[in-house]
Amino acid sequence: MKQQIMPELKIGDLRIKIPIIQGGMAVGISLSGLASAVANAGGAGVIATAGIGMMEPDFDTDFKQANQRALRKEIRKARQLTKGIIGVNIMVALSDFGEMVRIAVEEEADMVLLGAGLPLKDLEILIPKHPGEKKPKVIPIVSSSRAAKIIFQYWQKNYRHIPDAVVLEGPLAGGHLGFKRKQIDNPDYNLKKILPEIISILKPFEKESKKKIPVIAAGGIYTGSDIFHYFQLGAQGVQMATRFVATEECDASQQFKQTYIDCNKNDLVIINSPVGLPGRAIQNQFLQEVSEGNKKPFRCYWRCLKTCDFKTAPYCIASALTHAQKGNFKNGFAFAGANAHRVNKIIPVKELMASLVEEYQRQ
Repeated sequence: MKQQIMPELKIGDLRIKIPIIQGGMAVGISLSGLASAVANAGGAGVIATAGIGMMEPDFDTDFKQANQRALRKEIRKARQLTKGIIGVNIMVALSDFGEMVRIAVEEEADMVLLGAGLPLKDLEILIPKHPGEKKPKVIPIVSSSRAAKIIFQYWQKNYRHIPDAVVLEGPLAGGHLGFKRKQIDNPDYNLKKILPEIISILKPFEKESKKKIPVIAAGGIYTGSDIFHYFQLGAQGVQMATRFVATEECDASQQFKQTYIDCNKNDLVIINSPVGLPGRAIQNQFLQEVSEGNKKPFRCYWRCLKTCDFKTAPYCIASALTHAQKGNFKNGFAFAGANAHRVNKIIPVKELMASLVEEYQRQ
């Protein structure tokens, strides 16, 4: 039987040997430790910026300075640990979105992945001023071909430049989802259905710009067989997050990783996040109490997300996720993808990546 060869992912002049981008997991789950390990194993490692300053002493009093300092530290630390590809995941909904983008550019991140909103205005800093100028590759994270079209049309008209690739995230992803609740289980919105649509939408932009725009499939991708399947549908790379939580190098606490190992399928639930989006998480006592109408009192020091209505929110999501990262699940919870129940042990990143490649080759 002929062995399938996993192709590298090409994003402009970037070459990702194993076409896997590690998904950005915010509030301290994917920092320099995980990102550098993935990059060293041949994939693209990603540092997530939301709540990145949580360990800084002045986070509660000056969260913007804390976040900026922490992001610089983590990018520089990752650079010391790897010569591979390092990206930065930045939520458009962050109140310090602009500052995070500027730091990613200044610290010469290889790519910026922009989700949780449409990355449109005030992004001139990401546009090369002359051919050959080094800037991070721009990769919007979207959940529909419509969103991709809006972004590409805006960039084409206003910047005379278009993003370098697109991550298409389906409804089986963990964390905040770009779908309405009724769409999550609707087959019309599953990744297999929407992937060909976005590839078709991007063809005219490829033709006009004379550059390839790879589509990176995300959300519920778990095995090398899954990767092969989405490549057959036209994807040129995948983004995976859930699998990387249960690795030795993941930056979360051991207790956080253990929640993935201990959960079963029925524990994975869709919640209403205080930021106005549905999200997939692992059910626990904290979430149960919230669903029963118990408010978790908090003071909002900084309003980290533009979309958070902190005056009516039943709890502070930044605080809950910070507690969870440290293993304090009495006061927090873990986001997770739809396949988190399949995780059964903690392994090194290198071993995980090798197993995904081997599974792909067996197809």
